[in-house]
Order: sequence, then structure tokens, then C-alpha cells
Amino acid sequence: MSDKPESTEAGDFFSNVWEVVAGIPEGCVLSYGEVARRAGSPRRARMVGRAMARAPKRLELPWHRVVNAQGRISFPEGSRSARRQQELLEAEGVVFADGVIDLENHGPDQAMDYLLWGPDKATGNS
Repeated sequence: MSDKPESTEAGDFFSNVWEVVAGIPEGCVLSYGEVARRAGSPRRARMVGRAMARAPKRLELPWHRVVNAQGRISFPEGSRSARRQQELLEAEGVVFADGVIDLENHGPDQAMDYLLWGPDKATGNS
């Protein structure tokens, strides 16, 4: 890691990423690419991970709500971090099928259904 400060452009992007991630509702997830798009830089999905790593702890971001474009946890399978992320998501009602999250059913667009009806009705599960 460089001791060189982030450029203003990168700093602005990081701040935008933190704002997007802070706004992901409980029980919902976004992909790195979708976070980048909502942060105003759709081609910077890889930078989202860097922004998350540099987020001040005081922000207490729901980092666990960011997954890869396939709906999978990006940490190595079976790692402590992957297990922790899956536990946090499942505690919020996120459903995994063979290690994959249905991004459409657990995206923030479903948040209103989730808030009104709970995870079973929002995702169509019974």
C-alpha cells in the first residue's frame, strides 16, 4: 500500500461508495458493480473493494451486503471471512441456494416488500 494520499477523484469515489453501501437496507445486497454504478463510476467495480478496505471504522458500514456479480461471496470459499459474511447475511434473511444469492430477490428494489412483509414474502419463499 502506498503512503501517497488518494487523489481527490478517488477520495470522492470512495466517499460515494461509502454512502451507497451505508444505504443498502438490511436483508438486501448489491454487487460491486452496482455499488460502483450508484456511486457514479460504473466501470470501477474493482475500486469498490479498495474503497471498502479504506473505510473508516467509525462508519460501521454493512460491508457484508456487497457481493460479486454472480451473487457469491468474494472471500475464499470456507474462509473465516466468508463464513462470517454468510452468517451476517442469513441473519438478515438473505437466502443462499448452493452458495449463490438471487440478486434480483435480494436487491434494494425489494426493500419495501421486505420492510412490509418480511423476507419470506419479499423473496417469494414460503
